[in-house]
Amino acid sequence: MKFSSKIRLNNGIEMPYLGLGVYQIRPREADRVFQWAIDLGYRLFDTATFYGNEKEVGKAISTSTFNRKEFFITSKLWNSDQGYKKALTAFDKSMDRFGLDYIDLYLIHWPVTNLRLKSWTALESLLETERVKGIGVSNFMINHLEELLVTCSIIPLVNQVEFHPWLYNRNLLKYCEDNQIQLQAYSPLTKGQKLGDKTLKEIGKKHGKSPPQILIRWCLQHNVPTIPKSADKKHLKQNADVFNFDLSKDDMDRLDSLRKGESITWDPRGIP
Repeated sequence: MKFSSKIRLNNGIEMPYLGLGVYQIRPREADRVFQWAIDLGYRLFDTATFYGNEKEVGKAISTSTFNRKEFFITSKLWNSDQGYKKALTAFDKSMDRFGLDYIDLYLIHWPVTNLRLKSWTALESLLETERVKGIGVSNFMINHLEELLVTCSIIPLVNQVEFHPWLYNRNLLKYCEDNQIQLQAYSPLTKGQKLGDKTLKEIGKKHGKSPPQILIRWCLQHNVPTIPKSADKKHLKQNADVFNFDLSKDDMDRLDSLRKGESITWDPRGIP
């Protein structure tokens, strides 16, 4: 595996294993950060309506010297835009902000009660427009996926969830694997809250790697693509430098054992 490696999704399209999450990257710093990322080799950019920087992502891609086909762009449908007609309108507005002919992946951001199935039907219809190559979900737990799979015509390509050793949801990972849904990790670096953990630091010292690099590698070795966020050039470079070592089985077991069901972000497990 290398930085340019991709994973094949259930409809045949390929998604990079490692990308850039752009939550809280402000428009005024976006041009600089996105250019750094592109120069370093990042090709997956993960944004959302809620993030407020779809326009800047679109600009970075459209003005790049690289072919549009080299990039993988993800966005997400926000909660207040859910429902069939509202979802279609929200997607149109997102595409206007992007200024691109298509995006690669469009996700339902959260499993909003009573609206998520209608939103999914809208996403299915968007595939007919060829303005999006694939559709998926975010923050869906097993109960939400079970409900969706009963009625959907198209299986989600991706389920993007918070995923790190302290929130290692083995049952969700297996369920997604069994149903050909690719789990993708956000907040793999725990928003910095766990970087001082003793076990993490010990494993990092063993490999000559930083705690963030160990956490990213842990995701990849669980075959879970990930989108760590950074607006710092040094950290962007470090986060991509994770393809020249392997965690041992003992390393993985030690990291797996940190599992406490501890969420750092909003927790979707309580959504009916």
